[in-house]
Amino acid sequence: MSRVARLRAAMARLERVDRSATSAARKKETREKIELGGLIVKAGLRFEKRALLLGLLIDASRRLRDDEGERARLTAIGAEAFGRDGE
Repeated sequence: MSRVARLRAAMARLERVDRSATSAARKKETREKIELGGLIVKAGLRFEKRALLLGLLIDASRRLRDDEGERARLTAIGAEAFGRDGE
């Protein structure tokens, strides 16, 4: 096998590995988005407008940054909701 042929074969292998890694990362990201969407449904917010949902999340993020008590309170609410569903 010539040097050029070996280099082409090596390039092809690297491209396959790259595609595989990219595909795995894309699948992982897709799964995460589906799970996050499921949380919106579980919270009873499925039919709310996207702007409202984003506003809720931004507001919560700001409040959580400065208030560990609020973080604990909301975590307890979420844990209870998961417990009711057997998760």
